[in-house]
Amino acid sequence: MTTPADPSSSFVLDFDKPVPAALRGAVIALGNFDGVHRGHAELAREATELGKQLDRRPAALTFEPHPRSVFRPEEPVFRLTPPALKTELLGQIGLPLTFVLPFNRDIAAIPAEKFIADLLFAKLGVSGLVCGYDFHFGQGRRGDPEMLQARGEAQAVPVVVVPPYVWNGEAVSSTLIRNLLEQGDVARAGDYIGRPWLVRGIIAHGDKRGRDLGYPTANMHLARDCRLKYGIYAVRMKIDGVWHDGVASFGSRPTFDDGAPRLETFVFDFAGDLYGSQVDVAFVSWLRGEAKFDSLPALIAQMDADSARARDILGQTPPFLP
Repeated sequence: MTTPADPSSSFVLDFDKPVPAALRGAVIALGNFDGVHRGHAELAREATELGKQLDRRPAALTFEPHPRSVFRPEEPVFRLTPPALKTELLGQIGLPLTFVLPFNRDIAAIPAEKFIADLLFAKLGVSGLVCGYDFHFGQGRRGDPEMLQARGEAQAVPVVVVPPYVWNGEAVSSTLIRNLLEQGDVARAGDYIGRPWLVRGIIAHGDKRGRDLGYPTANMHLARDCRLKYGIYAVRMKIDGVWHDGVASFGSRPTFDDGAPRLETFVFDFAGDLYGSQVDVAFVSWLRGEAKFDSLPALIAQMDADSARARDILGQTPPFLP
């Protein structure tokens, strides 16, 4: 846990322990915030505006792990954003403090009325609340925006309910973005997010075949629930705070071993040692599907073409993200 003074900090809630006085009284935006997309940014904007009116800090309250992984572990949800990155991105959209409520069946069994009274009002001492039109909580998901507004009115706590956020004619949601990524359409997914979709991980040793082919790659294992479509992508990799252009393959390497899925990124014009480094990879554009090649010369020729196309696309894509 970082300190509240940091640009993006988190505080793990415990029903049996008090919240420090310095963290109480915030205007809190409620939600899972997976993906931290344009719809979430609208919640952050409303919380920030209400915070200014009340002279209170804005914050987020989210749940970890995702509730679906608790109730349907056999069908894990495709998580768009791991917890640490989610906190960081929430800070970037105006919610510098994130309260994290560890989610389990005991938390899920808390009646909605008790969730409001004991957690939001008593423990957190909220000065205001913001939620999406479809936010549900508490035992049997009985809690909803109407209940929050009624209880808030009784306690003189303003509650803002944000309607669906429409972009390019569609309501933005994490489900929509997951579906686009499963189709490999990272460009449209990024448009609905408001920035390219990111993954974060540690560079691991691979089989070093890319080095022999003239394309040394930085290898990452993505989360097991990742359902990004196998294929080749134009990407950018953040190394020590600096974004570098590159081309990446996500898949099982059918030309070689059909192994466990892995992200392999060739960073253009970079020669440093990345093993053990934490990096971010941002997906800018789909290039083609994964394919099996009959010979190494054919594979290398295709890699040359992929790299040239990725350079062209990225050369026309403005820099992004702080």
